[in-house]
Amino acid sequence: MAANRGQREREEEQARPAAAAAEAGGDADLSAAAAAEVVLAQQVQTLAAEKQDLTNTLVRLQADFDNYRKRTDKERDQARHRGVEHLVEHVLPVLDGFDRALAAHDDPAYEDYRKGFELIRKQLWDVLVKQGLHRIESVGKPFDPNVHHAIEQVATADYPEGTVIDELQPGYTFHHRVLRPAMVRVASSRAN
Repeated sequence: MAANRGQREREEEQARPAAAAAEAGGDADLSAAAAAEVVLAQQVQTLAAEKQDLTNTLVRLQADFDNYRKRTDKERDQARHRGVEHLVEHVLPVLDGFDRALAAHDDPAYEDYRKGFELIRKQLWDVLVKQGLHRIESVGKPFDPNVHHAIEQVATADYPEGTVIDELQPGYTFHHRVLRPAMVRVASSRAN
């Protein structure tokens, strides 16, 4: 309704110059033609302005839609990563179990059994790496509270203070985000 009222007001404004020209006198045909030209010119300007407004609106809507599409694609990727991250987090204890089983049986009688375990562990590890899992390197590195969880400080002169000297449980990152910090022992220069 407001659009119709606005258009009527524009038409009335356009008709005023034509009416004023007719009242001024002169050749009626010439005045009518001149008035019609003025009215048509104003209508062309009005329509051009409306077209520009509609074009601007369309450009804004297209930009909004592109932003919406990009945002939903990003959210979908994040949701997929969170799902895989949740699965990987639950598989880490299985990986730890493989590591403990492989470390426990150094007896030559278990060599075939050990090879099978190593093969299965390697297959599992390769799948997890392809999904974005990486092991945090700890031993010999400076202690970093962002990726290490210190369980104990050990007084030693063999390593500089603040250096990780032993890893009790490996830590992992998933897509460059810490999934599980490494549990470590850290060198200290003072006695406990």
